[in-house]
Amino acid sequence: MTSLDARVRFDPTTMESGAFYRVLNSVVVPRPIAWVCSRSADGVVNLAPHSFYTVACVSPPVVQFTSVGRKDSLRNVEATGEFTISLTPEALFEQVNATGTDFPPGISEAEECGVQLAPSERVGVPRVAESPVAVECTLHSTLRLGDSTVVFGRVELITVAEGAVRDGRPRIEALRPLARLGGNEWSTIGEIKEIRRIAYQRWSEDPSIGEQVRGEQ
Repeated sequence: MTSLDARVRFDPTTMESGAFYRVLNSVVVPRPIAWVCSRSADGVVNLAPHSFYTVACVSPPVVQFTSVGRKDSLRNVEATGEFTISLTPEALFEQVNATGTDFPPGISEAEECGVQLAPSERVGVPRVAESPVAVECTLHSTLRLGDSTVVFGRVELITVAEGAVRDGRPRIEALRPLARLGGNEWSTIGEIKEIRRIAYQRWSEDPSIGEQVRGEQ
């Protein structure tokens, strides 16, 4: 078993930024992937995976992804004010990876990689047809941080494949999303664990709960 007492130090003030970036990517894991579809001012559709992606706000519903550098996704969203995010399913692993290729701005990644697109309902940018989830967004705002820009998208609509919805919500076992790890590593959902959050009233009334969490016999 690996010792947790001996530590290797990675200091961003003494490391080259690219080297520290690789360390950061290896410890902030797993990361969900935003498969961002956008359209340029000239009408060229861009499709690219972004693994710095999460929910930014619940009410109003806002999601965010980060463009490291000024990528086509960022420029297109700034130009048109809308985009879609499709979930990256395990079945499209090769296509997801291929759309991360640094194609020139005038080339559509979806066409080059054989990814079928379908019209969205609320925005003028298409979604990935074979993805079980599409999040349709309008641009809320952007935030520049050093060499990166965080893009905040106001969620206008989420559409989910009917077969992936059970008891009123999308189910992870049907979505089968990919996630990013460090280096060239990716992951799938693996084992699913389910546990309820503990209310303090229960914790305070039942000492055995705390004992169990602490591993006391």
